[in-house]
Amino acid sequence: MRVYLPATLRTLRHLLSAGELTAPMAGYAVTPALREWYAEGDLEELEYAALSAAARAALVLLGDDPGAPRRRVVLAADAGEGGVRPAPDRERASVDVRIPVRLADVAAIHVDEPAAEPVVARAAGSARAAAVGDADASFTVDEAAGFELQWWARQEIADLLEDPTADGPAQETGAAIRVTPKNPDV
Repeated sequence: MRVYLPATLRTLRHLLSAGELTAPMAGYAVTPALREWYAEGDLEELEYAALSAAARAALVLLGDDPGAPRRRVVLAADAGEGGVRPAPDRERASVDVRIPVRLADVAAIHVDEPAAEPVVARAAGSARAAAVGDADASFTVDEAAGFELQWWARQEIADLLEDPTADGPAQETGAAIRVTPKNPDV
């Protein structure tokens, strides 16, 4: 099953060095609830909806990590069906990933271009307020959604991280990084 995991460039750096992300983690996928809600959509449209939800969740991660570069990251990974459970109580496309995600499981990485950073920075600061219905915050988050994420192959992660804009102001701690937002309702 293809899952879309919200992340940051720091998370991506950890994945490259450790070889996997620790379970459990929140993710997004084409779930039965998403299919029912988006009845007219084909698989590609449904996957884009799940990817977009993960990109919004990446804003929350950025808001919680002021040292991370202000670029949304979404990992598209293949996980075994038994390791993924829908979580429609959070959002239509929400899933709980209960198994580690190995670097080899990652099919692609979607990441903002550096030019999006100022808008993404504002949106990261507004993501939690937007999630609870603040109209101004939602507008700011929607501005970030106007930037399409760039597609990178798993084999290109090192190249992506060599970009000088991929380093945040804080140093990597080396600790395990989970991609679960503090507030699972977001």
